Amino acid sequence: MAYASSVDSEVRRKCIKVFQEKFAKLIKNILEEKTPTLVIPKRTLSNTIYDEKRKMLLLGPELLRRSFLDINESKRFMQTILMAAIIYDALVNNEYPTIRDLYYRGKHTIRYIDHKGKVVEENTWDEQRESDAVIRDLEVFLGLLREELLILSKEKGKVVGNMRIRSGDDVIDLSKMGHGAYAIEPTPDLIEFLDVDAEFVLVVEKDAVFQQLHRYGFWKKYKAILITSAGQPDRATRRFVRRLSEELKLPIYILTDADPYGWYIYSVFKIGSITLSYESERLATPDAKFIGVAMTDIFGYKGKKPWLTPQEAKNFIIKAKEADIKRAKELLNYKWFQTKEWRREIEIFLDKKAKLEIEALASKGLRFLADVYIPRKIETGDWIS
Repeated sequence: MAYASSVDSEVRRKCIKVFQEKFAKLIKNILEEKTPTLVIPKRTLSNTIYDEKRKMLLLGPELLRRSFLDINESKRFMQTILMAAIIYDALVNNEYPTIRDLYYRGKHTIRYIDHKGKVVEENTWDEQRESDAVIRDLEVFLGLLREELLILSKEKGKVVGNMRIRSGDDVIDLSKMGHGAYAIEPTPDLIEFLDVDAEFVLVVEKDAVFQQLHRYGFWKKYKAILITSAGQPDRATRRFVRRLSEELKLPIYILTDADPYGWYIYSVFKIGSITLSYESERLATPDAKFIGVAMTDIFGYKGKKPWLTPQEAKNFIIKAKEADIKRAKELLNYKWFQTKEWRREIEIFLDKKAKLEIEALASKGLRFLADVYIPRKIETGDWIS
């Protein structure tokens, strides 16, 4: 049997117990010759609600019944059972499968004779998106994230700061990463926070800007935990940020481009994503604050002075494309973007049809971005929450 750390072993025992409890009823139905049926919360847009009080996207109360004897659900029922068996075996055998591994482990051809006596061949699944959807169904059914099931995915987010963590049986000092950074592992709940000397967390959309701020020593000078999502955040980065907020009570500030895609990245950190709304309670960070780049930073608003002069703005502003404009109009339809502040930001964008990347602020000098823009935005409370 493969080696597993003490933390991993405890997680495996918990997950195995949940599997046994959840599938006990199904086994009981089979033994009593009743129709095998799985009852799973619906992962659909119509069953996704925005909780105004908690400020996050959640799954609604609707359920689906996946029955083995229902011709419309039988294939998905069998796919679900197959995937459950593969994941359960991996847990028992101390394995760490990737989502790609699970796709290949379950992919095979089934041969059977149909009602006309013809031999038919059918694959368990044809594409990975099918097996990925089944994994998400199991997450909802079991009440466990795939990260808790020790299913691995590609590392994306990175972090650096004056902080020590325990990962597996190793202690890692995030302040001693050289010019590199710690890649946030795909099982962030297994990380133990040992100690931290930081006053806030800065999450940067762009990896390039993250690297510049890291090398400049921003996190040392301002006692920050510096994180990059490298674009659209993966689940591990979102969970890591949530834990820093929830467990260490650190303020979270998000820095993105001034465009609809950057703003949506912020909202994914803050309230969750529509696709993964069933995970928002563990992945979303409702207290996260958007510090920019904002349209009012570029064009000003009433008494607010813009951060760029008209000439600087002219040099760095990018004309919005039709896809940008379409996306901005979509954001206006989301409840969480219908606050006074966000409507103003989006309406300015639609009026000016212009956007600006974080790098434009760095073009005034890295010191301007690191020592003026970011600190002053935080100190003065010039953010959108």
